Amino acid sequence: MNKDLLVNGFRIILLVLFQVLILKEINLENTSTHYISIIIYQLGIILLPVGLPSFIVLLISFVCGIIVDSFYGSPGVHSSACLWMAASRPFVLKFLEPKSGYSINQKPTPSSLGIFWFLRFASTLTFIYLFAYFTMEVFTFVYFGKILLKTVVSFTVSMVVIFLIQILINPKE
Repeated sequence: MNKDLLVNGFRIILLVLFQVLILKEINLENTSTHYISIIIYQLGIILLPVGLPSFIVLLISFVCGIIVDSFYGSPGVHSSACLWMAASRPFVLKFLEPKSGYSINQKPTPSSLGIFWFLRFASTLTFIYLFAYFTMEVFTFVYFGKILLKTVVSFTVSMVVIFLIQILINPKE
């Protein structure tokens, strides 16, 4: 269990650092592609063990979101999106549960549950995260079309990056 704690903690720290030090500096707002935001740090939360209690996942999500908020200068936007995603995680896990169920220390990785299961799981949670993020960013549904467009475009790019990270790193835990 201590090894799992260290691996997940290290993964989350690396993803948050990658997000705030590298991806934040990729400024696509001033170009014709201003609908693209590459946000991948939520992958650390997505890859937390299935059996981890929900309140711990919510706590980790909140802390990650607050850290990213402090670098982005967006108080509460990332943390609220992380909390929406973390609160949805048990329902998505239940919906995608295999017929044999999950084992006690099951990890939601492609090597553990299969690439197609992982893609459905990660894409559902990433879409929830991005939709909540862009909704909180403008804090109104007046711009629903713009919110949906930014969500879909950013979702596509973020999922490609998440998929590449999973293929390149391929955690065999």
